[in-house]
Amino acid sequence: MANNRESIGNTLRVAFFLCLVCAVVVSTLAVGLRPAQHDNRMQFRQQNILQAAGLYEPGMDIRSAFENIERRFVEIETGEYVERPEEYDQRRAARDPEQSRRISPDPAGIRRQANVAEVFLARGADGDIDRIILPVHGYGLWSTMYGFLALEADANTVAGIGFFDHAETPGLGGEIDNPRWQENWVGKQLYDDAGNIAIEVIKGSVSPDMPDSEHKIDGLSGATITANGVSNMVRFWVGDRGFGPYLERMREQQYGDDSWAAVVAVEE
Repeated sequence: MANNRESIGNTLRVAFFLCLVCAVVVSTLAVGLRPAQHDNRMQFRQQNILQAAGLYEPGMDIRSAFENIERRFVEIETGEYVERPEEYDQRRAARDPEQSRRISPDPAGIRRQANVAEVFLARGADGDIDRIILPVHGYGLWSTMYGFLALEADANTVAGIGFFDHAETPGLGGEIDNPRWQENWVGKQLYDDAGNIAIEVIKGSVSPDMPDSEHKIDGLSGATITANGVSNMVRFWVGDRGFGPYLERMREQQYGDDSWAAVVAVEE
């Protein structure tokens, strides 16, 4: 009897039923936890948007705070608003040839770009736009860096930057997550007085008396490639092939056709 119970057939049957039970349990948990996982991902994303815009405070109710953030969809080529379903996924669209285009030359290392991008508008108590938050991504040393770039209502002054997904070297390129480095971006200007892209991460530190210091960001010691990647990423996404047409439309709505003259006058 003992030998019969320990036969190969019985061993295989027990293993099969154990695998079956485990598969059922795992599948049930996966399906049951899916809504919670989705909510957690959404809350994490909302928190990162608020952090980039300088609107996040520890312990705050993220859902309530995000009620003042408006999500819109922009056609990259024209900068005009378009309609998309709420479940639209920009990263997935970038992998679909029918919803994206190949980038060449590709300074940001993104390969393909979705034809439609999402933007987030934070409004003040008076209902006017206070922050423009743009999703940005580009390649560093080891990975694609995903983050958000927040601008003031003038569509030129940086309000903040943050990253939520990357695999750069901890202590070196990973310093893009350091709040002290991110603080260097606040108040910097994307464009010069003629409307040309001027923002850049330099090698070394920025001193106040340095020419065009309002456009320059401190580099990352020992992480030049990552720093260059961030610089290329931001310059690409605020340029003509990124959100440039959209930002120009935002300035025209606020300042009129001669938007750059008005922006420069306000900033001076």
